[in-house]
Amino acid sequence: MIRRHTALSVSAASALLLSAPLLTACGEAPRPGAAAVMDGGRITVSQLQGQVKAVREAQRNDPRAAQMVAGSGRLSQDTLIRMIQFRVIERAGKDNGIHLTRREIQRARSAAETQSGGATALRALYLQQGIAPAGIDEAVRMDLMRNALLRKLGTSKVNQVFARTSKALDIKVNPRYGKWDNTQGTAVLAREAWLRTSGGTPEQA
Repeated sequence: MIRRHTALSVSAASALLLSAPLLTACGEAPRPGAAAVMDGGRITVSQLQGQVKAVREAQRNDPRAAQMVAGSGRLSQDTLIRMIQFRVIERAGKDNGIHLTRREIQRARSAAETQSGGATALRALYLQQGIAPAGIDEAVRMDLMRNALLRKLGTSKVNQVFARTSKALDIKVNPRYGKWDNTQGTAVLAREAWLRTSGGTPEQA
């Protein structure tokens, strides 16, 4: 069941970073140098490492650096899951006629900054969830896309669409990071499904 959030429930909505997930080590391995492959393309290990490095650098510059690093021990796996989920959500949105403008994204981010107490506070909230400052706009866009699909299709159908889209993309994850589950939308043994695991930003009415 989906828990509705207010315009800023970033700390609760970023449920991608589940507590102590367990990796599975089976499944067909993607091409060398790939963290994951899908739909004829791939997420390279270097792309994944670049995002992880950006998060770690931002965390080191935060006053709560030690706490943040300790709380994100599975950062590589969680980051890859989010990168895959974003691609699935984007494809599902495109297939269902959902289009977002840059203005909509900026407006949603501004609203989140206002509710969180400013841009610095919002960056800190996202950083706690393993999202670097440079990735906030993308996270906002994906959450808006997901919520637009939810409004258009309804909860049950949206979950079906995400799972069907995930399967159609033929996602294969490097066993180092787990095995992809189309139904759960994750590469770990997760307890929550699509609408709670896409990495969170404000839900807009």
